[in-house]
Amino acid sequence: MTSTRQRTDYRVTFVVLCAGVASFSLLQSMVNPVLPTIQAALDTDQATVTWVLTAYLLSASVFTPIIGRVGDKVGKERMLVVALASLAVGSLLAAVAPTIEVLIAARVIQGVGGGVLPLTFGIIRDEFPRDKIAGAVGTSSALLAVGGGIGLVLAGPLVDVLSYHWLFWIPMVMTVLAALAAHFYVPESPERTPGRINVASALLMSSWLVTLLLAVSQGHSWGWGSPITVGLFVATAVLLPVWVRAEARSDSPLIDMRMMRIPTVWTVNLVSLLFGMGMYSMFAFLPQFLQTPDALTGYGFDATVTQSGLLLLPQTVATFLAGVASGRLAARLGSKAVLVAGATLTAAGTLGLAIAHHQLWLVVAETAVLGLGFGLAFAAMSNLIVDAVPQSQTGVASGMNANIRTVGGALGSAVLASVVTAGARPDGFPVESGYTAGFLVLVVTSTLAALVAVLVPVVRARTHVVPGPQAEAEAAQKNLSESSTVLQTSAAPGR
Repeated sequence: MTSTRQRTDYRVTFVVLCAGVASFSLLQSMVNPVLPTIQAALDTDQATVTWVLTAYLLSASVFTPIIGRVGDKVGKERMLVVALASLAVGSLLAAVAPTIEVLIAARVIQGVGGGVLPLTFGIIRDEFPRDKIAGAVGTSSALLAVGGGIGLVLAGPLVDVLSYHWLFWIPMVMTVLAALAAHFYVPESPERTPGRINVASALLMSSWLVTLLLAVSQGHSWGWGSPITVGLFVATAVLLPVWVRAEARSDSPLIDMRMMRIPTVWTVNLVSLLFGMGMYSMFAFLPQFLQTPDALTGYGFDATVTQSGLLLLPQTVATFLAGVASGRLAARLGSKAVLVAGATLTAAGTLGLAIAHHQLWLVVAETAVLGLGFGLAFAAMSNLIVDAVPQSQTGVASGMNANIRTVGGALGSAVLASVVTAGARPDGFPVESGYTAGFLVLVVTSTLAALVAVLVPVVRARTHVVPGPQAEAEAAQKNLSESSTVLQTSAAPGR
């Protein structure tokens, strides 16, 4: 049965999806530079205020694959509205939070919105003409990194002119509008996965993710050898294989282990882990580096929060341009080549930061190279995953890929924090060699990502697709072409 929403033009759908991804990505980074402001406003301490970030990380990590899996089963459009509504409710609660405890709870609710990204990829695959999928996935993937960069740019001016509350009011308005637009304009999913939602598996997966990410994100402050940190790592080592075994034996798994063993899927997931270590660490530590007072430490540029955000604007622009161009590049060279190029550019930009970071123009140029790498790699990873799995598993596969990248970011940030702050000065600032060593660590991870990317096998899943209106139009055009000549058939896109 065809409804009015099912006849929505795919370009209108794409605008709605981009608004949702942009809202989620803003909330990932806007809070980071203003934690000291929030700490003072809510009269709390540094250890407690870091939970504003940790709570969001944990919630997004747990809910991203779960929301993707539920979307595959009950409908991606429905779950997109749920994810956006969670972002809006969490943002409203955060904007009016009177205490740090309420703000942390609000960030947990916001984390449910992590499902926006895998749902977006699934809807694109459902609704778009085949030759438009790579470009749309690339652009929406790049928006995740672009939103992170824009968040760093906007945070300072918003707090200076208004207050930190507007870091939540603005995304709230965006997500409310996006949720309404998704309800009215995003078509229902044409294909759904049968079976039940495995609650026990979801609880097991949530348990090992929470124990792992808690240990990694808080280990630096708790102490890596402290009983609680060691206990959490031990719990992860027990829970993870139990979860994998339970999923493998389940007749209705949350995460299909056969899908996770597809060579393209697991190699791209490994690249995502390594890539996440570099990208999210850069988001966390580059602003700190730029804000370090040169007169006091002998390095850095004494930038304000606002100035450091503006200095990273070229990186954000480069990420967006690379993401937009990724579809055409993938059509010409293949997504694997784009992924290798993105990881290689990331390694080159990070190496530049390690060996030449005393002149501002060099740092800006090097971060712009990083932006190009981020945009290309984000887009290529998403496209490779979308192509490699059946259409009915697009949401959960994309969700796990995003989740693994987030785990990589947590690991990278923890490692970099330990390396950068080793041998810190009496005034609390890291020594310059700490940043140099940290950047070199990320050169290693991004180089490894490039090497693994070279080994990624390119596979396109064969799966039955229930055609939506765009697919029907494509099929009609294809049949017309096939009726003319054999040459036209062999040259058709996607063959």
